Amino acid sequence: MHDQENELICSKRKEIVITMQISAFKTFLAIEAAGSFHGAARALNVTQTAVSARIKALEEALGTPLFDRGPGGTRLSAAGRQFLPYAEQMMRTWEFVAGDLKASLQGQVPLRLGAQLSVWDPLLVDVAVWLEEEQGTVPFTLNYDHAMNMGEAVAHRLLDVAIVNEVPAGTRLVAEELPPERLVLVADRPLRLGQDALPLFVNLEFGAEYDVQLQDALPARSRQHIVLGNALMGLRYLQRRGGMGYFPAYMAAEALAAGMLHAVEGAPEITLGCRALYLPDNPALEHIRQVIRGLQEVRGGG
Repeated sequence: MHDQENELICSKRKEIVITMQISAFKTFLAIEAAGSFHGAARALNVTQTAVSARIKALEEALGTPLFDRGPGGTRLSAAGRQFLPYAEQMMRTWEFVAGDLKASLQGQVPLRLGAQLSVWDPLLVDVAVWLEEEQGTVPFTLNYDHAMNMGEAVAHRLLDVAIVNEVPAGTRLVAEELPPERLVLVADRPLRLGQDALPLFVNLEFGAEYDVQLQDALPARSRQHIVLGNALMGLRYLQRRGGMGYFPAYMAAEALAAGMLHAVEGAPEITLGCRALYLPDNPALEHIRQVIRGLQEVRGGG
């Protein structure tokens, strides 16, 4: 009985600590948004004393001031600016966890889906629609945070399924092969590879697999290039600015058909591996298998 009471006390203490930490992160973000402790207190409906106490505890834990306070208001310190993305990520993680718990208590199994590259954002939407049409209503979250390491996100259970082109080594994640992505070299004007001068190259940096193929396809390409991490942004930039770049065939198809872009003659296609990652011991494994089947069907029909 005594051991059970100690376990209960420890559990309650952990719960209190977690709640205090989440409150501190939320308060930090509220001050950054409002520009003052007073504004944050009003937004959070707490006293300014409570706001100050939370930030003081957070600063003591981190060992550095997070805000510069002065006559012009309250601004993030250098350390505060570095801490900001971590606080935002912590709050997103907390929202994931809290949402999952609420859904689980209602007998639902929410799925969290993410994609490593922006080229697969439409695929996430397509498989979500497929789930609704084929399996009925399935609660899910679509994650478009491409700065997130998708392998780590799945391994740490922040995501249930991630669509990636490169599988991290040394993990216990399962990687299901999906039909690869075809990339075609397009330009804003007719070009013949090996004969015409090459324009600015829009490089989307799709990873090591892409880089190797790119070196083979364009060994003598112009050094002038611009790097963009978002495929849709890159395509828009190319159309507005001019140049050439490797883009998913499905994404360039409409502009090619309309004559707004041109396939570069003599340029080979590049393929990106497409794989779905998940943990084999995920409690939602049955639903994950449904997602994999949906991805296979959506990719096969695309």
